[in-house]
Amino acid sequence: MFRTSGLRLPRPWTSPLRAGEMANERLRAALLERGATVAELAETIQVDAKTVERWITQGRTPYRKHRFAVASFLGAEETYLWPDALTPQQAAAVSESEIVTIYPHRWAVPRDAWGRLFLGAQREIGVLVYSGTFLAQDTGIMRLFAEKAKAGARVRILLGDPDSPEVARRGADEGIGDGMAAQVRLSLVLYQPLRRLEGVEVRLHRTILYNSVYRADDQLLANMHVYGTPAADAPVMHLRKVLGGGMVSTYVDSFEAVWANATPVES
Repeated sequence: MFRTSGLRLPRPWTSPLRAGEMANERLRAALLERGATVAELAETIQVDAKTVERWITQGRTPYRKHRFAVASFLGAEETYLWPDALTPQQAAAVSESEIVTIYPHRWAVPRDAWGRLFLGAQREIGVLVYSGTFLAQDTGIMRLFAEKAKAGARVRILLGDPDSPEVARRGADEGIGDGMAAQVRLSLVLYQPLRRLEGVEVRLHRTILYNSVYRADDQLLANMHVYGTPAADAPVMHLRKVLGGGMVSTYVDSFEAVWANATPVES
């Protein structure tokens, strides 16, 4: 019989986390991306640094007021950092609060609403359309885009590639055939003065669009695309980003995905 008397057996390895706990890698990554330390975050939101460490290494969920403060400091979504913190009902209620108003048609959006949207932009203006000729023909909006670019905002315009099957199909759906491609080419001409400015970028995409998106920082107008209906007759939602909400982020992510695969238009 094997005797263990006098022998010291190795202790089994145990995780420093308690059962059911898991490190919050999203919070850790967001902190690194911000270039901030645990101590800086703790000081900003007025909690002990050890508390922040537990949020990261043990996956502890902070109180709601602390989640809001952390998300604000890191410029991240509360629901991204703690996806299980809100119930489905709470998440839906927060997202619904991002809706400012809904217009039954694009033509029903007051002209000054477009001006106020882009006038409030400090960092980012984004336009995702097939042609967007109505906007390119508005000299006041074009002047505003130029002023914002000169002030340091990034202005990005995404137009449909006039030679793409996606633009041809949208023209057919709206009943204007080759007219859609012609509108895109007109918009390219109208945007030409803007394209010479630093901070303004124009790209062509080959994407099936379900919405046109007009973005100014954390606000946007989303124009639905309805089969057989011109975009001007389709509904528009005015959205404003709210921490914890996901609607604006969904449209922004869509814009970035199209932008990443689009072709730059040479100045």
